Amino acid sequence: MGFNTRRRLLLSICLLCLSFASHAWNGAGHRQIAALAWEEMSASSRQKAADLLRQHPDYPRWLKRQQKNAPTAHSDYGVFLEASTWADEMRGDARFYGTKDAPTPRLPGFPDMRRHGDWHYRDAGGGNIDGALKKLASDLAQGNRAAKIYALPWLIHLVGDLHQPLHCGGKNDRGGNGTSVINPARSKHPEMSLHKYWDDLPGPHWQRGKYLEAALTKLRRLPPPAHTEPVGDINRWYAESRELLAKQVYPPRKKISPAFQSHAEKIADLRIRAAGRRLGRWLDKLL
Repeated sequence: MGFNTRRRLLLSICLLCLSFASHAWNGAGHRQIAALAWEEMSASSRQKAADLLRQHPDYPRWLKRQQKNAPTAHSDYGVFLEASTWADEMRGDARFYGTKDAPTPRLPGFPDMRRHGDWHYRDAGGGNIDGALKKLASDLAQGNRAAKIYALPWLIHLVGDLHQPLHCGGKNDRGGNGTSVINPARSKHPEMSLHKYWDDLPGPHWQRGKYLEAALTKLRRLPPPAHTEPVGDINRWYAESRELLAKQVYPPRKKISPAFQSHAEKIADLRIRAAGRRLGRWLDKLL
């Protein structure tokens, strides 16, 4: 293998690692939020969302994955769940480009091909998740057809991100990516970043079908946010994540104790439950 080939391979590996560094909830978490949101939505809003997703350029991919992994689910529901992870998946998709990459050709159906990495978070180092959500909500409510189609999967995803506390700050450690913990629950590779630890709390990333339904049964038992709270209150959701960061997200020791594991699981479940209710109610208003 020549020097240039090795260099390109190393660069690709580094970029791949970076692309996973700042995900919020893993695929299981985002699908759980989307499923809970779907339950909150009116039949009219579900139909409007399904119609928009059918016109998205990546609809065939989502439908194929839904049919493979959850063939008994209704396709509209299944695609809605698959679309919830699209904003993370584009980081490893060569059609799209990052901040430091050369632009890629714009393809039909996309307003641009940027990965918009700064849309996923907001902390002392930057990020614009709140601004992005406000713009996407405006596009979904008042934009033209193309803007609505593009905005919907982004909004589904980013509401989930905003409820993951480490996407709203940290201790000068890039949202927990610079803090290492040891998770004894993992027999292989127990050392990981704190950010990844929180990402994986909802369950294995491949969770679908009966495994997803089992997780949802547990989440449905938890108290959701009150119907009386304001719809689409981005500032409230951000403030809640910030409050959790202050005392409840960082373990007292590097090695995760059973007590902290139980504590973290409860917080993650409550945040996912809240995100699902809030997303569903917000989509009802926007659609």
